[in-house]
Amino acid sequence: MRALRLRRVDWLIGTTVLGSLLTVWILIAGLDALLQFLRQLGHVGKNGFTVADAALYVLVTFPRRLYENFGYATVIGGLLGLGSLAGSGELTALRAAGMSQLRIAASAAGVVAVLIVGVVILGETAAPWGDQKAQAMQLAQRSGGLGMAGSTGLWARDGDRVINAKRSLLKEVDGHNQVELADVRVFTFTPDGQLTRFDWAKSATHDGRQWTLSQVRSTTLDATGTHSTTVASEPWSVRLNPRVLEQSLVQPQYLPMRDLRRNMRYLEANGQSPGVYAVAFWTRALYPLNVLVLVLCAMPFAFGSLRSGGLGKRIFIGILMAIAWYFLQQALINFGTVYGVPPMLANLLPALVLASIAWFYFRRHR
Repeated sequence: MRALRLRRVDWLIGTTVLGSLLTVWILIAGLDALLQFLRQLGHVGKNGFTVADAALYVLVTFPRRLYENFGYATVIGGLLGLGSLAGSGELTALRAAGMSQLRIAASAAGVVAVLIVGVVILGETAAPWGDQKAQAMQLAQRSGGLGMAGSTGLWARDGDRVINAKRSLLKEVDGHNQVELADVRVFTFTPDGQLTRFDWAKSATHDGRQWTLSQVRSTTLDATGTHSTTVASEPWSVRLNPRVLEQSLVQPQYLPMRDLRRNMRYLEANGQSPGVYAVAFWTRALYPLNVLVLVLCAMPFAFGSLRSGGLGKRIFIGILMAIAWYFLQQALINFGTVYGVPPMLANLLPALVLASIAWFYFRRHR
């Protein structure tokens, strides 16, 4: 317990790493936002899209950019922070005083652990909200008859019909993403606004040629009353473009975990694979662990040869670590998806690989 007690040297390491991390984090997220703003300027003038809309789009998506770039900022910022201590000789003095490399790395990782609590909250609240707002802006630019209304689902107008789907899902069919609408309601009106027909379907799918409704219950209203019929499935003549519809969906990696879990349960209850939603869910769930392990694996580069290295060398090493981490994570997740590895294990593999590397290093230099 004594070894875990915070000391003044822990505050020295923590504050140094914190300053470097925050600086790098803001710079990376800011550069990402600037590049996105320049891309959005290319749409100015199309369908009423203005410079103010471009700025608003970047503003509402900035929380997601902070969330996504935090892991890379921890690597580069951590190396810069400990590297500055190494360059001034303070890191050497700490080692000479008997402070182990693992303890120094743990002090740096402790700062990340505190910050990551706020980052996870950001990724579950402001980031999904902003992505949905940005998606609605893009959808309004591409199609005037299709819209999203938050918890009420997707809305569209097709002639004298108003269509509402409570849930819109992406599912994998023969290696390709396909849109499925669940809990579909179709309201048919007369020109003077009178409701004449109401259709409800459990789901609606597009096979590449036409839409098909499943488990349909239709109710017509006339002067004699209401009349209902039920069919197992029927073709659906509607001008909903599945490509535009797919673009209207918020990508699974941008959804909060509660929505990912809800979609997973719906697909599993209908005998379908949760697919991309399961991968996104476990990526989000294991995000704190992956970041902390990545930081611990990057810290050894702050010792040894980096004592004589400059700022450019530390930044270069940090960027290489971040890029290598990204490709390792994507490769292992894709490998797991192709060969049927459970999504939780596929997302856990990168952390296990890096944790093994960190354990071997600190055990060897204990």
